[in-house]
Amino acid sequence: MGTSLAAAAAPMPGPVRLFWRGFAENRGAVLGLAVMLVLLVVAVLAGQIAPYSPIEQFRTHFLAPPAWAPGGSTAFLLGTDDVGRDLLSRLIYGARLSLLIGLSVVALSLSTGTVLGLAAAFAGGVVDVAIMRFMDVVLVFPSLLLAIVIVAILGPGLFNAMLAVAIVTLPSYVRLVRASALSELARDYVTATRSAGASTPRLMFSTVLPNCAAPLIVQASLGFSAAILDAAALGFLGLGAQPPTPEWGTMLAGALQYYQRAWWVLAFPGFAILATVLAFNLLGDGLRDALDPRLRR
Repeated sequence: MGTSLAAAAAPMPGPVRLFWRGFAENRGAVLGLAVMLVLLVVAVLAGQIAPYSPIEQFRTHFLAPPAWAPGGSTAFLLGTDDVGRDLLSRLIYGARLSLLIGLSVVALSLSTGTVLGLAAAFAGGVVDVAIMRFMDVVLVFPSLLLAIVIVAILGPGLFNAMLAVAIVTLPSYVRLVRASALSELARDYVTATRSAGASTPRLMFSTVLPNCAAPLIVQASLGFSAAILDAAALGFLGLGAQPPTPEWGTMLAGALQYYQRAWWVLAFPGFAILATVLAFNLLGDGLRDALDPRLRR
């Protein structure tokens, strides 16, 4: 009896602790978070961690193998590329660039998609139909193919590649915000707020949007990995970041012709892309499980 009374009197866990408890149950999500934190530290401290400049060339060490391979040197732990640049330094600086690409693309598509989705949900009628039909047109084309067309029109370059990826990922945010907002508009608290004289912008951004945050956070984390992958694909095709920029997709493109006699110039950038994309996907799955009460065990 005393034990049950003590349990009943125990304070309920706060929302942060409840969220972490649901998130920590997914070990893959915790691993993804750890990898993401390591990448963030590496990106911020790239200038202090990298042993060399990413564009510095060592002309006596073309295609030098990793340190543990025959003929390798501890001066270049992961070897060098075809013009003698240290691979480890380029991978470290590439982490900074990849995170910047993901952050820029998600910020641009998320902010624009939120405004368009809320406008479609609140305006309805012709505005809703026009916005959603335009999103449907964008969704008709494969995302990478549409990004290639946009970059081909605008011209190759890192900024144009980020803009193209942001455009092709925009419909997912618009549709998600619109669906969540329409669901919230039918609730009593929105009706009460509107009856109290709240303006439309206040209803949109102060009342409805905070209650749509959970699915947006999950979509943003998944969109982060998609942005990195699409930007790397554009770089591989020569439409993204241009040499000598240390971008992982561009590094893959330059190393393709040496895969038979210098496997490391192809393997390490590919592994970096794989690990980063997988980490953000695992993180997104964990956020989905922790933020959705129906999936919380």
